Amino acid sequence: MRGSTVLDFHIVVVSDRIAGGESIDVSGEKAVEYLASRGFKVSGKTVVGNSYRDIVRVLRESKSRVILFIGGTGPSPRDITVDVLESLAWRELPGFGEAFRRLSSSTIGHRAILSRAGLYILPDGRITVALPGSTQALEVGLSILVDIVGHLAEEVDRFEGPHR
Repeated sequence: MRGSTVLDFHIVVVSDRIAGGESIDVSGEKAVEYLASRGFKVSGKTVVGNSYRDIVRVLRESKSRVILFIGGTGPSPRDITVDVLESLAWRELPGFGEAFRRLSSSTIGHRAILSRAGLYILPDGRITVALPGSTQALEVGLSILVDIVGHLAEEVDRFEGPHR
């Protein structure tokens, strides 16, 4: 982590229905509660539709160290969150998505392989995460993330010196 500060998260819910007022946000609120209860700072929550421009805008405007995207990880043509993050990322950490799908398969079976959940590092060192919008999937993904994100931030910040 940068210094000894608490990691700061920005939650971004990607959903046409929620952005359009047709549905209420449950997963975003659950993520805020989950992270705050584990000592992380949540600086804000934004809801956007499945729009390349809106996703990029949030990335540009957010000052948070970790940006958590919820939604847009499936195989449908409207699910573009992962595509946008991959196009902008400096590095992908594929083990996150692999672990997510492995754990998810124990509850939802082979449908878990349809998720493109992922973890990315942006060129400026910020961390981005893409998780599905279902509350069950969100909990699985967050349980993995909170276990590794502190160490990941330390590694991203370390340009010289020994590995720990």
